Amino acid sequence: MTTRSTILVLGLVAGIADVSSFTVPNAKVANNRVQSLGNVQTLFALTERQMQFWEDVDDTLNDVEVVFKSDDGQGQGIDRIRDFAKSAQGITPAPQGLAPGHQPSEENVEGLTAKPFWDVASDPINFPWAEKLEANAHIIAEEFQAKLDREQALFTGDSAWQNNVMGAGWSAFRLQRLGVWNVQNCKEFPRTYDLLKSLDIPIAVRGVCFARQAPGSGVQPHSDGRNFILTSHLGLKIPEGCWIQVGEERTSWEEGKLTTLDTSFEHSTGNPTKLDRHVLIIDFWHPDLTEAERAALEAVYDLRNKFETGQVPVRKPRSLVEAEGGLKGIFGSLFSGGEK
Repeated sequence: MTTRSTILVLGLVAGIADVSSFTVPNAKVANNRVQSLGNVQTLFALTERQMQFWEDVDDTLNDVEVVFKSDDGQGQGIDRIRDFAKSAQGITPAPQGLAPGHQPSEENVEGLTAKPFWDVASDPINFPWAEKLEANAHIIAEEFQAKLDREQALFTGDSAWQNNVMGAGWSAFRLQRLGVWNVQNCKEFPRTYDLLKSLDIPIAVRGVCFARQAPGSGVQPHSDGRNFILTSHLGLKIPEGCWIQVGEERTSWEEGKLTTLDTSFEHSTGNPTKLDRHVLIIDFWHPDLTEAERAALEAVYDLRNKFETGQVPVRKPRSLVEAEGGLKGIFGSLFSGGEK
């Protein structure tokens, strides 16, 4: 069984220092939680650094709320994102799937439409960029093929963990991640970069990449968990026989067309051919999110990125400082009272 503590290690707090305390029994911990998973009681802990992160998240959400509050005190609320933070910490129960194959993780926003595939090119209201992207797909395909002709060793695996999930046959060339464009990589695809920027796609935290599926390989069934991100695959080179399954539905890609899925459903792929399969992957915010909710999620994951990269100085969590101050006051009064 995959316990909640394991999920948290791989999820929002994965890159935050002292994460080993989730799995190493003797590690120093600052806060324990007990969560019931079926018939199993799972104990997991937040380190002081992770407690600092969640306190900073709360401060960040307060700032976002102020920005989107109108003069009459109403405006766009972010209650669902505050609930998301509680779920991600394990304070509230894990979310339940809404359809066959739906496997949302603790990083979950309640009330969003959940379906395996989305026809984004036929929905200009929610996805005004999609039809334009398909109309200009030849720009990306031509630039990609020219680069591939010059440099065969273009793709690399994202990480050892991702290779365990995606398989050795899957590899990527990233253009954007966590809201940051890879300047060097984008220089290799200037026309693609300019096109994507011009379309004003609401790109989400996982970003944009070219992805290769090697001959005779496939991605094993898995869920990415986060239900507030949708993923489009723009078909670039699709050998006949390649497939993708999301939930209980299976289809293929088309060159120059978008295949869009909700990766919080269990999904898998296969390339049984003798040729590489190539797509451009674009992750973007779920259309049911409000502008304020998008801003809040962007702020949370930007903060996580800063914690991961050491840009946030270490401080003692305020809750621990307050608790220690209270104890000192109690003991101080006891001792001072004895000296009178």
